[in-house]
Amino acid sequence: MSEIQLLMTDPLPPLVQSAVSKTYRLHRMWQIEDKDTWLGENAPSIRGLVCGGHSPIDASFIRRFPNLEIIANFGVGYDSIDANEAARQHVVVTNTPDVLTEEVADTAIGLMIMTARELSAAERWLRARNWKTGYPLSAGTLRNRKLGIFGLGRIGKAIGRRAEAMGLKIAYHNRSQQADVSYAYHSTLLALAQWSDILLCVAPGGAATRHVVNAEILSALGSDGILINIGRGSVVDEAALIAALQDRVILSAGLDVFEHEPHVPEELIAMEHVVLLPHLGSASVHTRNAMGQLQIDNLSSWFQNGSPLTPVAETPWPRD
Repeated sequence: MSEIQLLMTDPLPPLVQSAVSKTYRLHRMWQIEDKDTWLGENAPSIRGLVCGGHSPIDASFIRRFPNLEIIANFGVGYDSIDANEAARQHVVVTNTPDVLTEEVADTAIGLMIMTARELSAAERWLRARNWKTGYPLSAGTLRNRKLGIFGLGRIGKAIGRRAEAMGLKIAYHNRSQQADVSYAYHSTLLALAQWSDILLCVAPGGAATRHVVNAEILSALGSDGILINIGRGSVVDEAALIAALQDRVILSAGLDVFEHEPHVPEELIAMEHVVLLPHLGSASVHTRNAMGQLQIDNLSSWFQNGSPLTPVAETPWPRD
């Protein structure tokens, strides 16, 4: 076993915990009772943080580790990590892109179909033994619909490929226009919402996107509009969404992410025309193992070769 000491901030899949603990001296944050005292005594020995996106890795936390070299994140999104502070401290941050792209895109399409065709409500109706007469016709459809994708990165493009095969018209909004797609580009989210029948959010979290899907955007989406969110819960103003659904400002919503996970507002749970999933976009054994392996490989590559495999944009450097 290496003498390199790592701190795991969140419980991660057994594959990750087993592999990391066999190679490094691993400390598990959730097993430490007096965290402040432990950090005061042991933080200088920690060279890497292994995290899962649940515990905030903010500037003050990063600064507690004077010899920190790498923060290895399980997942593509890393808005729980202050990557800019990591960059200032010359700490590399890695994530796990690509290996979950197709799984999350599958989930997005499945959630969109479930929501548009009210499939969850139909299953509940059947399980309640109501099939004595025909099921009421669903208000929504995917025929001749326009899909607006907010966030056309790897996952957004994978969703687009699937939606094209389904015959949907596609447009998107991004921070910048993408050269490798033929979809129409809208320079504002408001313009995209006005064009769309279905607004599908794949945007990352963070201060720049917090609550950008607000009452104005939902009103622009309209009374036949559907909101799908598989990106980050913070992107949607949850109170505004609840009001829009209650007042039928929009037709329905399908959500895999929420603003204060694992808390889901009772108002959303009570609505029959909403589909709710427990943040399972990448949650298959196959894909979570692939994510875990990439997280392990990032640590190995860093400590063996001084080069991260998938560094985030803010910290693209090799080790000094």
